[in-house]
Amino acid sequence: MVDDRRDDPLGERVVRELRAEGVEVGVRVDPGAPTGLMLKERPTAATTAVHYYRAGSAGSRLAAGDIPAGRIEEAALLHVTGITPLLSSTAADTVREAVARARAAGVPVSFDVNYRSALAASVVAAPLLREIAESADIVFGGTAELELISGTDADTAAVALRAAGVAEVVIKRGADGATAHVGSEVVDTPGFAIDPVDTAGAEGSVVEALRRGNTCGAIACLGPGDWEASPTHADLDRFHAVGADPVRR
Repeated sequence: MVDDRRDDPLGERVVRELRAEGVEVGVRVDPGAPTGLMLKERPTAATTAVHYYRAGSAGSRLAAGDIPAGRIEEAALLHVTGITPLLSSTAADTVREAVARARAAGVPVSFDVNYRSALAASVVAAPLLREIAESADIVFGGTAELELISGTDADTAAVALRAAGVAEVVIKRGADGATAHVGSEVVDTPGFAIDPVDTAGAEGSVVEALRRGNTCGAIACLGPGDWEASPTHADLDRFHAVGADPVRR
């Protein structure tokens, strides 16, 4: 993971938590800007409100020169999301540069549209996110996100992206599961019936395979936070075990 942060307690916490999860972090400390912040509240049991404080943050000042030499070229895969390019023009150029370097090196690129309306209006975001999507090998997007970048329904958007050269397109349908457009095949897989605690982070869990991805998304909803409830391989096995004891001893 590559990002910018300030030399402040929040930035230190972010890096510490990422490294604790086994993520190799490449960070440039920017002393002139604060670490970006996202706050989430639950106004009611059924709704979630997210507030972003990223304007002028260290992450918004991310530039192409911040990417360590050889980091992308040596990677097995480059994954980018639609959040970073909407932070600033330099952040957008950084994503473009990263994708271009990956393609030049033969490194596959996956892209999660992950549109956040608080960061940019749809009329501004749509062409930029479409540009990145058409440069990727694998695209993940919710139905509304694929409609946003294409101006058509999600399935038609998936077909158009495939025609543009994208190898795989996965439509995340929330509780209804997911659909994968791969080659000449269209594969649907259903979601799981759960009692969600927090749905933030569910769609970001759909990254490995449809059934496993749906399982990850379901488990991610069973605890608070965007990533804290993300499952281990053992958690996935327990989820599918019939009559499994909910208490681990």
